[in-house]
Amino acid sequence: MPDPIGFSATTARFKLPFLNVAQAQKEVFVNEAHVILDALLHPVVQGTTDTPPTDPKSGECWIVAPSGNGLFASHDDEIACYHDGQWIFCSPARGMQVFDLTTGALAFFANGWSRLSPISSPQGGTNVDIEARAAIDGIIAALNQEGITG
Repeated sequence: MPDPIGFSATTARFKLPFLNVAQAQKEVFVNEAHVILDALLHPVVQGTTDTPPTDPKSGECWIVAPSGNGLFASHDDEIACYHDGQWIFCSPARGMQVFDLTTGALAFFANGWSRLSPISSPQGGTNVDIEARAAIDGIIAALNQEGITG
């Protein structure tokens, strides 16, 4: 049941369902939209995987790795969110960022997911300034601690 409901009219970016005039069961559409918004508003993912976790908790989200298996097949790079016993898949928009709990850093989407590479400390040079290097190392450590860099 990876795609339980097909919506005829949706928003452009995140495929939130629109309500139609005289539509029956409006609560289904509204509830589905709330689940998607819950997943995509300030998104946090557990990590990246190509296979659905064996015991996911409701509200848990994952980035589907390329070549997904099982229920994740054909959902590469999408955000898979578990809700009420089923997976809901959200296609990321270019420029989207999520916080990855596994890496403790942000992941960015633009033609696939990417993460920032760690910044290395300065090395070499003919004139070594110990205090300047210590200050730079402190800045790098603070950026890493806040998840701004890898």
